[in-house]
Parts: sequence; structure tokens; C-alpha cells
Amino acid sequence: MAAPVTAGDATGTWGRVRPGGRAAPLLLAVAAACLYAAYALLRLRSFRTSTYDLVIFDQAVRSYSRLNGPIAPVKGVHNGFGPHFSILGDHFSPILALIAPFYRLHDGPATLLVAQSVLFALAIVPIWAFTARRLGSTAALCASLAYALSWPIAEALRFDFHEVAFAPLLTAVAIERFDAGRRWQAAVAAVLLLLVKEDAGLLITGFGLYLLALRPRTRTDRAWALRGDRPLGMALVVLGLVTTPVASRVLVPAFGGNGNYYFAYGAFGPDMKAAALHLLTHPWDAVKALGTPPVKLGTMTLLVLPLLALPLVSPLTLVVVPPLLERMLSSKFDNWWAPHYHYNAFLVATLVLAAVDGATRVQERAGERARSRERLGERARSERERLGVRLMAGMLAGTLVLVPFFAFRTLADGSLYVRDARARAAAAAVSRVPSGVEVEAVNHAGPALSGRARVLLWDRTPRWADWVVGDVRYVQFPFESVGEQRDRVALLERSGYRTVFARDGYVVLHR
Repeated sequence: MAAPVTAGDATGTWGRVRPGGRAAPLLLAVAAACLYAAYALLRLRSFRTSTYDLVIFDQAVRSYSRLNGPIAPVKGVHNGFGPHFSILGDHFSPILALIAPFYRLHDGPATLLVAQSVLFALAIVPIWAFTARRLGSTAALCASLAYALSWPIAEALRFDFHEVAFAPLLTAVAIERFDAGRRWQAAVAAVLLLLVKEDAGLLITGFGLYLLALRPRTRTDRAWALRGDRPLGMALVVLGLVTTPVASRVLVPAFGGNGNYYFAYGAFGPDMKAAALHLLTHPWDAVKALGTPPVKLGTMTLLVLPLLALPLVSPLTLVVVPPLLERMLSSKFDNWWAPHYHYNAFLVATLVLAAVDGATRVQERAGERARSRERLGERARSERERLGVRLMAGMLAGTLVLVPFFAFRTLADGSLYVRDARARAAAAAVSRVPSGVEVEAVNHAGPALSGRARVLLWDRTPRWADWVVGDVRYVQFPFESVGEQRDRVALLERSGYRTVFARDGYVVLHR
């Protein structure tokens, strides 16, 4: 079995990379960042982004940049927490403050989209390093491209911006550093995940389980593992299990949130303690929940099948098991188990590295079979090395097959590059709203206003802002019908608002 490289025999961060090849992962990361940023900014320009959730994060990070807490009025007002609500009371993600200095360069949602693009792309560097050390540069290129073009990254970019932007980089660094024999560097990267989200402790627990599951290959490896891996693994398991409830039940309420807001296990009990006890005493109910509804099984299959199911032969997959169970055992939020949205981006870098580790194990077993037949000559050795490259090439092919079925398919949509009539109408509508005012904006118009106005979501409760940007042609979140939206406009007009703009369904009203 594969074991991490010890400090004494590590070949360095880049492993078996050709001379001059160290620039390759950096160039690939730059190319990926440019692709991601172009895609995200084009979506912003064509009014395909949304107030929920892009404006929430934009308001919070802007507040950080002004040396205040991460206040997001759009979130607080819509969800009944009040206009001075801190998003730390929604999700404990203080790491977002690291983006705040860049708001001094550009104050607006585009900064978030570019920052996320760069963070996603930077994960390519540790993925390349890990793979090159195990399987060589050609395999590293295939694995890095498989990550860069993966459907979880594409779907996260499609759903604007989230704290998940930091997760692939930190998880990939933690795993790569451990594999290079730098245990404490790996531990630091893992602990930084605690600042990403309140349930990121589950990733740390999974990383600890991985360390506990490692089996050394030699007596030297065994002594090294007993000194470092297992105590560190146990410490990370405990840290993750302790910090997750503390962040969810103590820190989130301390910032004005509700510790039970995201409790999604009512099928097992009225609270977390009762639900956990039920699952321990009725484990078959947990098995049934993993396949109910069947889309859960579909999402889990999509996570490993394009990777040739290689993660299933690697203990690294243990890293993603706790956060995956958190989502798939839920019975409330259907977006948690869907293949869309941003949730799967928390897992994708780890699964790609698990696939590389799985390929390494398959390769080593092929070598063991060759040795057992006394055929370990140069030809057999070369064949074994080519096996790893073929597996990584197959993984890249599996990724490419799925590209047309997920968010990156819109890169071939001409309307992404040239505004259609609706997008032009939306641009004209928001241009009628002056800067510095409070405005209730329909979901897709909010991001265009957030950098220069105080945006609230145009929702099912009138907020009586001086300006309103609505839509009477297509149903918009959180309304349930176009008729309800038209009734809202009629109510505003009866209440003293004057329509100052109307085109292609968009209306602007001013009081």
C-alpha cells in the first residue's frame, strides 16, 4: 500500500517533475483562474448572478473592508434577523475577511468573483505536486485538468460566490503537505479550515480518520507512523468533533443567528442529540436515508464515477465521508444533496487526490504481481509506470465527458457574451436607480446595484424602500408566481409609488 513520503526520503514539493517543469502547474493555475474569472464576470454582466447569495457576501465583505463586522442587510431583512445582521450568525466563515483588502482596489461583487476564481485555481498547484510525486508530470497534468474542469467546480462558479472558495486549496495543501512528510504544515492547513465554515470540522475529522487508517509498508515507516500519524490523527478527529458543535451551537448564536436554523434531520428526531441516538440504535434507517430520494445516490455516483471509482480504493476518501454524510442523511434541504450548487466543491480536490492515491495503489499491486512472477525487468517496470498515466488520462476523459451536462456548457452559449434584450432591459432598469439609495431589487438585478446602493431583496414582504426594481414577466425568487409579482407592483402603485421605467418585464418604481 502507498504510504506518505517521510521527511527523510521526500523528493521535494514537485517530485518527479522534468527540469523547468515547475512552471507548468503555475501556468495551468493562471489559465484556470482566467477561465473561471471570465465565466463568472460574463455571468455578472449578463444578469445571471443573484442577490441570493452574491449580494449577501458582497455586503459582508464590504463591511469588513470598512473595519466593521460582516453585516449583510439583505440577508438579515429577508430572513427576519434585522438590517444589522452579521453573516457570522448564518455561517461561521471569518476567513472571508481575507478578501476585504481587495475591496480597496475594487468595491463590488466582481471582486468576490475574481477572488473565488483565483482560490479555486490555486488548488491546482498542490494537486499537481502530489500527483507528480506519485505518478510523474504527465499524470499530474491529467489530474490537474480533471480537477480544473470538474463539474463541482463548474457548479460552484455558476452559483456565484460562497465560502467554499477557500476549501479546495486548504484541503489540497493539507493532503499534499502530509504526503511530502510535512505533518505540521499539513495540520496548520487543516486547522485553517475551521475558519471556512462552522461544519468544516467534519473535514478535519475525516482527515484524522485518514491518518488513523494509514498502514505503513516497512518497519521504518511503522515507527515513524506511530510517532506522528496516529496521535495527530486522533487529535484531528477530536478537534473536528468538538469544534463543529461549538461553532454551530455557540458561535453562530453568539453572532445573532439560530443554532437550529440548519438542523435537517427531523426524520430521526427533534434535535441533534435525539437524531444521533436514533441513528446509533437504528442504523438501517441511516442506510435508507442515503438513498431517499434517489438523487442522493446519483450525486454520490457522479462524485466518483468520472474518477474511474479510484477514490474507493484509497483511504483518503475517508476525509470526505463525514461532510458527505452530513448532507446525505438530511431530510430537509434538497439543495444539499443535488449535484448543483456549491456544496460538492468542498469535496472535489480531496476526491481527485484520493483518485491519484488509488491509482498509485493499483500501480503498486501490478508491480507486486510482476514480482511474484519474477518479471520485474525494465519492460515490466515501464508498463507499471504507464498504467498510472493511463488511469489519470482515463480520469480526465471521464471529467470531459460530463462537461456538456453541467455549468461550463454555457461557455458555448452566445448569449453569455452578448447581452440579449432582457439583459439590456435589466441594465437600463438598474441605471435608473441613483447611487447611495436603498433599493428593493429583484433577485438577478441586485448584484448590478450592490456596489453603489443599499440593496434589499424584492421579496414577498414590502420593505417600502424609496426605489424598487421588479420583474412582471418571469417568476423570480422568492415569489411563487408572476401574478404575485404583478400584484406587488399594483400594490406599490396604489401606495404612492410611480413607475419610472418599464421594458421587457422589468419595472422601476420610485416613491
